[in-house]
Amino acid sequence: MTNSANTFKAINLAQEQIADLESQLLKRKLRATESPCDTKALVKGRELKAFCSNDYLGLANHPELIEALAEGGKKYGVGSGASHLISGHSIAHELLEKQLASFQEQHIPNARALFFSTGYLANLTAITALARLAPQKSTSIYSAKLNHASLIDGIRLAAAQTQASVSLFDHTNIDSLSELLKTDQNPLKIIVTDGVFSMDGDLAPIKELLKLAEQYDALLLVDDAHGFGVLGKLGHGILEQGNICSDRMIYIGTLGKAAGVSGAFVCAQSTFIEWLIQKGRPFIYSTATPPAIAHTLSKSLEIISGDEGSNRRTQLNKLIRIWQDEMQFSQWEKVPSCTAIQPVILGSNANALLAAQLLDEAGYWIPAIRPPTVPNGSARLRITFSANHSEADLRQLIISLKAIEQQVIEKASHE
Repeated sequence: MTNSANTFKAINLAQEQIADLESQLLKRKLRATESPCDTKALVKGRELKAFCSNDYLGLANHPELIEALAEGGKKYGVGSGASHLISGHSIAHELLEKQLASFQEQHIPNARALFFSTGYLANLTAITALARLAPQKSTSIYSAKLNHASLIDGIRLAAAQTQASVSLFDHTNIDSLSELLKTDQNPLKIIVTDGVFSMDGDLAPIKELLKLAEQYDALLLVDDAHGFGVLGKLGHGILEQGNICSDRMIYIGTLGKAAGVSGAFVCAQSTFIEWLIQKGRPFIYSTATPPAIAHTLSKSLEIISGDEGSNRRTQLNKLIRIWQDEMQFSQWEKVPSCTAIQPVILGSNANALLAAQLLDEAGYWIPAIRPPTVPNGSARLRITFSANHSEADLRQLIISLKAIEQQVIEKASHE
């Protein structure tokens, strides 16, 4: 009876909390697609124009990657069978890691890469393992306020495990970070930032942050999830774009966004990577990603750094310029961004949800993004572009958005 009663109470608590989320217009819902990831999505039999994916180069449904996945499955099977340190580390993983390291070798001396099944795991591993380099209470972590949840969770876990001190800084004004570092006597300091901030689309001031890291002997960890594949002439990411070279860089890239497949990697000076292998618990205790995925990613990297990747980045940048030049709102706030992420701030949850609903009725898939993903009062539409979008697709979206803005404004004025 006791166990049953406790379970019933837990269910009641869950139901109450979910109802509370719904009353605040914060409840999230899953939506199943019936088609491959592309600029058009089939949802419950309806075709929607998708401007919400992180498939920035349009590679997720690329025929050469589909062929590579089939080839990898035939060659390596469909599972790895164990963690990397038991028997799950395949030659396919080894080759991919060497390719990934070669992408950053101009920017990180003696670069080595380590492959992970997700960006979340890569961030958890890197932050928690690096924080353990120093004795208890001897590590300081400085985190950009708008960092991704995976970075935040990695920092929280590292702080709990090592009693590291944690300070937040505004990436748009790093003077405050400089002031904090000046008085820090800890032997290990780690500055943590997104490369491209996922909800605003702006870039971290990498050069300025590196100068501070060098001045105060800190590591600089950059999660370039939304920059890898699209930033830089060769698509190698924010370090290439900024012409950065430093052995204190810890670079993290995602392979399920612009690369079009799945997974992530950490690239750093080889000694740091060896430390992650020895002490990175999420890496040590996770079953390795299927080798067929690694095999597919090797083909993706070839495309990214070749002529086709260059052409796709050119198309993506053309769309960004059109948006910047031609999308003008009467009241909604367009956030300045030089990336494929182009947010539109509406403010209230109700307005963002209404705009998303009207977009859906007009044949578009652009979800409303609400707290806690973004700060309170900054609910938005997070519009993203793919190299597979045409200029005509974008201009039609601009026309639709202008009309929908007026509809939302009119409804709000009558309430």
